[in-house]
Amino acid sequence: MKNKKNILGMHVNVTSPDKILKTVKHWISDSATAGKNICVSNVHMCMESFDDPTFCKLVNDADLVIPDGKPLVWAQKLLGEKRTQQVRGADITALLCEESTRSGIPIAFYGGTDQVLHDLELVLKAEYPGINIVCKIAPPFRALTPKEDLQYIQEINDSGAEILFVGIGCPKQERWMAEHKASLSCVMLGVGAVFDFMSGNKPEAPEWLRKMGLEWFFRLVCEPKRLWHRYLTQNPRFIFHFAKQYAVYRSEQKELRANT
Repeated sequence: MKNKKNILGMHVNVTSPDKILKTVKHWISDSATAGKNICVSNVHMCMESFDDPTFCKLVNDADLVIPDGKPLVWAQKLLGEKRTQQVRGADITALLCEESTRSGIPIAFYGGTDQVLHDLELVLKAEYPGINIVCKIAPPFRALTPKEDLQYIQEINDSGAEILFVGIGCPKQERWMAEHKASLSCVMLGVGAVFDFMSGNKPEAPEWLRKMGLEWFFRLVCEPKRLWHRYLTQNPRFIFHFAKQYAVYRSEQKELRANT
């Protein structure tokens, strides 16, 4: 999937859930394929990339950057990609869990707490009988020692996991995946708070709000102390800076039409 759209410097793939599932299965079936990483992008990640060129390069070097946030899908469509689809982290996680049930793909989880991972496993085994969960790691909420890091990498590799869901939050999870890409032989997906949602430890926005692009508002209402700064500063900044990008795009398109 080489088709991407530049949104404030972050290169977001134009894709769909089916295309991503097909790509991940191809990577897994190719024994010569090294570790892969997938960034599940939203406005927060976009603005982190906009503010930090080093982080932006790290995201753009990922094997896939998929549009989790509805505003990024709208941005892609405004920039001419009418066929793009939203691919939520929870939705691609569910698709891959279903695939694990069908074909036995071994999957693993890195992030959350022991209780969240315990609840998540119970929910997934009930939802997807036969799912092949081979490893669950809840790292401490602090910087790891080199010894701890090596132990976790060894545990993941020894488990035979072919898909690793990483849920330690943006931008930490994107940096972690990039740093460990060479030492892990699995496909990694940075899925943020998906463990909390799928395990039932946090409520998920209803579908009608998600369709309106207001999932962020639901999360803000649920966790105002933790999320107010992110959403009430980053969202307006995204709108402002993308409006400038879109104005330039419209001007370029108008000039192109005039010259043809």
